[in-house]
Amino acid sequence: MTLEPTGRLVPTPSGYDLILTRTYPASAGDVWASVTEPERTARWFGPWRGEAAPGRTIEVQMAFEESAPWCPVRIEACEPPRRLAVSMEDEAGSWSLELLLAETEGATELRLIQHLASAESIGATGPGWEYYLDMLTAARRAGPQPDFEDYYPAQKAYYESLA
Repeated sequence: MTLEPTGRLVPTPSGYDLILTRTYPASAGDVWASVTEPERTARWFGPWRGEAAPGRTIEVQMAFEESAPWCPVRIEACEPPRRLAVSMEDEAGSWSLELLLAETEGATELRLIQHLASAESIGATGPGWEYYLDMLTAARRAGPQPDFEDYYPAQKAYYESLA
């Protein structure tokens, strides 16, 4: 797992992109299944329910958050096994996310991109995504889950310095 922060903040015409990357020794199809199949997402993020398709809204349970709420998530684009774009709103704000997968020589790079209007809450957002991506890594390895307290507030200053 990566306890050192890895995220980058890239300016865009409409704000910023927060980009975090992990590489897995697996096919893009297998990594895609880890981020799209409800029984596999349940291991690291939370299960989801509903009829998944571009333009449709599903419900995702934030299983590792306090009170494990169910949140509506709109699927903006779904191009297996390369790109998934979703948007959602919750008490923390609006979220516009993309997962991009690229397979090279038996390994798959997963890039999580959060499109941000501002970098105002980057000090909490960055460590949160580091934690969830390491949860994904742990689930794929069937290893122990990381502890969020190892990410926040330890990585807060790094992410705030990116802004």
